[in-house]
Amino acid sequence: MLKIINRGNAEPFSWVCDPTVEFQPGQIAELTVLGNQICATVSAGLAPIGIIDDIRTKSFTNVSWNEEIIVPIQNPSGSPSNPTVPYDTKVELKHPSIVKTSFRSSVPVELNANNGVITFIAGTPLNFNLTGNGPNDSIRAIVNYTYYIPNIPGDDSTASSGRMTVWYNRGIFETTVYETNQQYAVRANLFVSEMGLLTTRQPSTLHPAVATVTAPPSAISPTLQFMWF
Repeated sequence: MLKIINRGNAEPFSWVCDPTVEFQPGQIAELTVLGNQICATVSAGLAPIGIIDDIRTKSFTNVSWNEEIIVPIQNPSGSPSNPTVPYDTKVELKHPSIVKTSFRSSVPVELNANNGVITFIAGTPLNFNLTGNGPNDSIRAIVNYTYYIPNIPGDDSTASSGRMTVWYNRGIFETTVYETNQQYAVRANLFVSEMGLLTTRQPSTLHPAVATVTAPPSAISPTLQFMWF
């Protein structure tokens, strides 16, 4: 998803589209040469030119940001001052079909990406007091991830034109297409990942900053708002 907050008087540009790539609105584009034709394709982060406002994908994705998991633990193991999970404990997340590389958890867990199930391994320290008194009696984790939206097939807005729309001028935008395994703070620099996603992770010193965070994602709104340079 891409939402345009403020674009001033700027208009996007339309380039011939690389026919070999998939993309969603909010990913970042760069130019490439196929044969003797200059085409727009998904950026690898080194030479980004703008924000894609078209779609060509087999499935849609969305973001779950700061999803809270709290599990009460009966008869914990370990010492009274350091209680731990006594056996492997499985919990279903809100969404299955998770993009495995997008997953981040505040507590180490094992992830079943297909089913959307996480497992707290036996021996994990309890870190939350659900009753409000006494020692910790629960385990609490905050997870972020991207998931595939079920029962909605993909789309191709470039099918008739063969062209990709790209916003390349300064503006403020919102998107749900970004690396969810990173943290986002107001005024943090944004770079482009190897998969064309916005991220606060700089893949190398050769990757330029392309935008800055103006409003980070939250549990209420998982969209990332940013100002494109």
